Amino acid sequence: MKQKFNPRIKARLRKNRQVLSKNIDNFFGWVKGAKLVELKSCNTDEDPVRPELDNKFRTGHGRKIFGVEYKGEIHAVMCFAYTNKIPKSVEELEKLSTDAFLQTAMRDQAGGQIAIAYTVWSKKKGGGKLIVKEVFKKIKKSNHLNRLITLSPLTDMATKFHLRNGAKLLQINETTQNFEYKVIKKFK
Repeated sequence: MKQKFNPRIKARLRKNRQVLSKNIDNFFGWVKGAKLVELKSCNTDEDPVRPELDNKFRTGHGRKIFGVEYKGEIHAVMCFAYTNKIPKSVEELEKLSTDAFLQTAMRDQAGGQIAIAYTVWSKKKGGGKLIVKEVFKKIKKSNHLNRLITLSPLTDMATKFHLRNGAKLLQINETTQNFEYKVIKKFK
C-alpha cells in the first residue's frame, strides 16, 4: 500500500534537505581556504595536552610550532621536534631534538630525520584532522624528513584520534605512547 505525501510536506522535506546541506558546507567551508603556517609562539594555556611547556621550549633547538590559519585566525596548532631517534618522554624529546639540531648545524644540513608531533589541538571542528593532513604533506615534500611519529599521552582520546587519522601504534611507554603516520615519498 503506497501512501501519497501531501505536496506541501514533500516541498518542506526538500527545503530542509537543502538547508541542512548548505549548513554542512558552511560549517566545514573554512577548511578549503585554510593554510599551514609556522608560528613564533602560541597561547600555551589553550594546549590541552602539554600546557606546561612554554614557547621557549616549543621553539628551542630543533623544535617548531605550526598552525592552520584561515582569514588571519589560527584554528589548530601542532608542535614538533626533529630528532634522529624516537623519544619516550618529553625530557628525552628535548635532549634528542637538541642533539639532532647540533649535529646537523655542524654539518650544515637540515634538522633530524624524524618529525615528532608532541602536542596538537583544535579551536574549530575539523581543525585537528586538517593540521595532521597539512603537516603530513609538508613532511612528504621535505628532503630530510622520512618519518612522522607522535609523542602522545596515554589517553583514549589520543589513541582514538591517531588511529582514526591513519596512524599505527608503535609502542606504549611509561607515561606516553608513540604512533607513526606512514610517509611515502614520491620520487621524481
